[in-house]
Amino acid sequence: MGGNTQQTRAKLDRLAWLLDSTIRLPGGFRIGLDGIIGLVPGVGDLAGAAFSGYILLKAARMKLPFTLLARMGFNILLEVLIGSIPLLGDLFDFAFKANKRNVRLIKKHFESI
Repeated sequence: MGGNTQQTRAKLDRLAWLLDSTIRLPGGFRIGLDGIIGLVPGVGDLAGAAFSGYILLKAARMKLPFTLLARMGFNILLEVLIGSIPLLGDLFDFAFKANKRNVRLIKKHFESI
């Protein structure tokens, strides 16, 4: 595994943290910018999907297996579809954390090879 892949993974990990866990709430629960952006009706969920799609695109450029990319895409799709439901979807978006899930999948893939 080359240094460039390690750098890309570190950047994606940082982006996922920013999108899903950057803000600590009372009680230790963490939310990110993706959930906050998602509160804006319509465009918020699409903007969040674009950031999530960037992580998926980077994973594809690292030549991850199609099955893994499909699983990551499903995580994004699930978050967008359920996230578009008023209120309930916003709560789901804060809890599901598709970006962190997807970066974790990338990490597990590279640990297994």
